[in-house]
Amino acid sequence: MKKLILAVAIVASGLSTFALTVNPIQTEISTVSISEEFKKIALESLPAEVTAAVAKDFSTATISKAYVNSSEQYKLEITMDGTDNVVYADKDGNWLKASDVEAPAQDTEETIEE
Repeated sequence: MKKLILAVAIVASGLSTFALTVNPIQTEISTVSISEEFKKIALESLPAEVTAAVAKDFSTATISKAYVNSSEQYKLEITMDGTDNVVYADKDGNWLKASDVEAPAQDTEETIEE
């Protein structure tokens, strides 16, 4: 009798799992890619204010590469005391934080997964 009750309980629990409906879960994924669009320029093309700011604030640094974007903001790769660093400046030689650098193009994509 105990086995019969146990068997009925197992069968009933097995059937109840098939009765569950599966609802598809929809999630929204947003991808934002920011393109800085810096173009490499010759070191001689740097404004005098930018090179003067590097010489003043980073006296032991040498500029290895320079880039400019459409907003006339400069990305400078400098070597200082054997380490490579990246700094940003505007055309007047004022230092910018990486978060302050304007990104002219933004692409957004939205997808729904099931």
